[in-house]
Amino acid sequence: MSNALLYVITVLIWGSTWFAIEFQLGTVEPEVSIVYRYGTASALLFAWCLVRGRSLRFNLRAHAWFAVLGLFLFGLNYILAYRAQIFITSAMCAIAFSTIVWMNILLSRVFFGVRAGWRVLLGAGFGIVGIVVLFAPRIANVSLSDAVFYGSLLAVLGALAASFGNMASQRAQALKLPIVQSNAWGMFYGACLTGIVSLVEGHPFTFEATPGYVISLAYLSVFGSIVAFGAYLTLLGRIGAHRAGYAMVMFPVVALMLSMAFEGLRLDGWIVAGTILVLAGNVFVLEGRSKRPASPAPAAIAFKGTE
Repeated sequence: MSNALLYVITVLIWGSTWFAIEFQLGTVEPEVSIVYRYGTASALLFAWCLVRGRSLRFNLRAHAWFAVLGLFLFGLNYILAYRAQIFITSAMCAIAFSTIVWMNILLSRVFFGVRAGWRVLLGAGFGIVGIVVLFAPRIANVSLSDAVFYGSLLAVLGALAASFGNMASQRAQALKLPIVQSNAWGMFYGACLTGIVSLVEGHPFTFEATPGYVISLAYLSVFGSIVAFGAYLTLLGRIGAHRAGYAMVMFPVVALMLSMAFEGLRLDGWIVAGTILVLAGNVFVLEGRSKRPASPAPAAIAFKGTE
């Protein structure tokens, strides 16, 4: 599958999950919904691997990396992001989370010695400015209260957790750990760790047997987790976290487009200007070339997935 198709799949699916997550917030505690989501996704991936004859047996070192993936990418990331939206709007959460672009660039440099070229840096700048422009009218009347500050801090910490998860996935792929099995075990560990958090916090494991909750849970488990993460992490292994991370800037734009189509959001100058900036950044980032060290360390030589 081409990089362009992987990118489009990631952006379109994660852009649409914003709607699905809204149906998950309410009766069931966010952490419990995350357990249901990744417990279901991991079970489906395990079943798929067994049917296809793909081995699920790995050594302790591999499981350590799977646990790290579960902690940062399928657990802590979502706990912080879901909780952030209790205190701030999805618009502000999107702006805060778009900082993952810069986090990926910085952490790729720290952990792997990957230097982002000027096109990637310029594109990332365009993208974040575009997101701010897009959502400016929707946060204009928000007061900078303690709750808003706390929610924004949770969202930024969620983005940081996701960025560390990106680094862990890139390292796992460098060790030739297969993406599908890595995701299966990572989602399993993420569900288990989030379940422990839920028990410690005293959250009841209730279930909302309504069409909206069940259908959105199924969509998030299959498409938002299995398909989107499979596409994104494959892309990350091929082009690096610093460039693949730009998908995090693109999917709020998709969410706005869907809102215009189904929720009556009206097109205005802010949306047009913001979209143009984000798309311009997209061109710079995806056409940019990274500067790698002349003699990379063994752990950073190859970032190609085996799936």
